[in-house]
Amino acid sequence: MILNLTQLTQLQPLFKLLSAGTHLNRLRDTELWVELENEQSHYQDLFAALGFVLVVDGRGFAYFKTDQASSYTGKLTRRLALLLMLLFEYQADQGLHLFQFQQWRLDTSLLEKLWQQYHAILEAEEMNSPQMLKEILDSAARVGFLVFEDQAYRLLTAVHRYLDLFEELAQAERPNQLQVDDVEEDLL
Repeated sequence: MILNLTQLTQLQPLFKLLSAGTHLNRLRDTELWVELENEQSHYQDLFAALGFVLVVDGRGFAYFKTDQASSYTGKLTRRLALLLMLLFEYQADQGLHLFQFQQWRLDTSLLEKLWQQYHAILEAEEMNSPQMLKEILDSAARVGFLVFEDQAYRLLTAVHRYLDLFEELAQAERPNQLQVDDVEEDLL
């Protein structure tokens, strides 16, 4: 494999962003995204040679897949997963479509409602106040899952990683239903 590194004009900023655990977002990081799309195979080859797996999701985000996590990122991931799961449950109960999550406004009022409804679960994970929920969302914003603008958080496309996992877990809880669906598909 021979790569012309002069073609990879955004190598340094891309590597810095991705190696820090941040998710690249098509709509927020436009210049970097265009470069990544244009030279995707070259970046993937180079990063693979350096020991990194670059994942470019067609829904508009990219990240380095890693099996190693520090205790801080593991704790953040666990807390964010719980918070997002509760948010998705709450929003579904309000009649909102889960795949339209990028349109949701996570403001102080919504965080207070989440806290009130799920405080026992949140406290079990040592999330002891609505302020701590904001701190978790601030941390998630630093790695590309959310953006804070106009006094509210907005979920970004990288949240699909969590939503995909939630759906996978929900499907695993219904194995008999899956088998029936699979049989019906095979018959059609």
